[in-house]
Amino acid sequence: MNAAPESFPEIRESVRRLCAEFPGKYWQKLDSERVYPKEFVEALTKAGFLSVLIPEEYGGSGLGLGAAIAVLEEIHRSGCNGGACHAQMYTMGTLLKHGTAAQKKTYLPRVASGELRLQAFGVTEPTSGTDTTRITTFARKQGDRYIVNGQKIWISRAEYSDLMVLLVRTTARDDVAKPSDGMSVLLVDMKQAVGNGLTIRPIRTMINHATTELFFDDLEVPTANLIGEEGKGFKYILDGMNAERILIASECIGDGRFFIDRASAYAKERVVFGKPIGENQGIQFPIARAYVQITAAAEMVNKAAAMFDGGQPCGTEANMAKLLASEASWFAADMAVQTHGGFGFAEEYDIERKFRETRLYQVAPISTNLILSHVATHVLGLPKSF
Repeated sequence: MNAAPESFPEIRESVRRLCAEFPGKYWQKLDSERVYPKEFVEALTKAGFLSVLIPEEYGGSGLGLGAAIAVLEEIHRSGCNGGACHAQMYTMGTLLKHGTAAQKKTYLPRVASGELRLQAFGVTEPTSGTDTTRITTFARKQGDRYIVNGQKIWISRAEYSDLMVLLVRTTARDDVAKPSDGMSVLLVDMKQAVGNGLTIRPIRTMINHATTELFFDDLEVPTANLIGEEGKGFKYILDGMNAERILIASECIGDGRFFIDRASAYAKERVVFGKPIGENQGIQFPIARAYVQITAAAEMVNKAAAMFDGGQPCGTEANMAKLLASEASWFAADMAVQTHGGFGFAEEYDIERKFRETRLYQVAPISTNLILSHVATHVLGLPKSF
């Protein structure tokens, strides 16, 4: 496929070589058995790809978000899935930007080496959904401990993570001036917490995403595990959410390119009525349109990443990148199924698996409608509906 020169070509080539060791059959088996891709995550960790954003002083590569999106895009273009480990990239930022020197020294080198996994991000609750200011999980300070009670849902990788960044209320919503005040961030030791106030309940979904529901019943968390200042956690989480949206958008770009690569190859090889189906404009034009859409969305992703790395406010750009990339990848997914016909539904082709996986990104980590609301109210100055 002819395209503009790739960013971080050495990183991309290394990721491709690694992913070649984990072909479709590996993911098909995991998908059917609902198993976490432990070997894949360990290989990425050993190669240093999950620590690209961690500064060199803590054992990482010290690169920017541009390098991270190159890693995740290539993972997804190769037919693999970064969902098992991508959170380590953006949750780490909360600790790096707002943690104490002691916290960073204690945890970041061990995260970079793979000794510890920082994969879980505890924000969403059953009754709050995307209205984060209405979370009710509460941490009551008692001596040198916080006592946490409440519930979280759609928390991925909780069973496979050593640490979790957890958003809680430390002051009730009714007792603060602004709804976003009174929330705090705690770093939870998952291995210590399970069975001592934390219960993890897996949720079976349409994709193998290790998603869970969490129940907190008088879980004790040391006050030393508070990240930043008490009551200011919402701002810290928003910082991480911008990175998350840009990184997820890069995965969508990778998915879209996977679908375009597979559909183009199949359309050249598949012969019906005596000629390759790719000669037919009814097949050819949707593939071309998918390519146009993915290419345009990738430019928005790159712009958002450059702004993030430059320290510029990029909330709107991160949101737009995620919307454009997720819709482009979904169009490409539908196109690839249609191009393959009945074979698009066969597990051995990996199209149906990736089709299911990429559909998630119009819902999470933020829904398309909420992005449109953000643009309408924050950019266009239209009145808020909620």
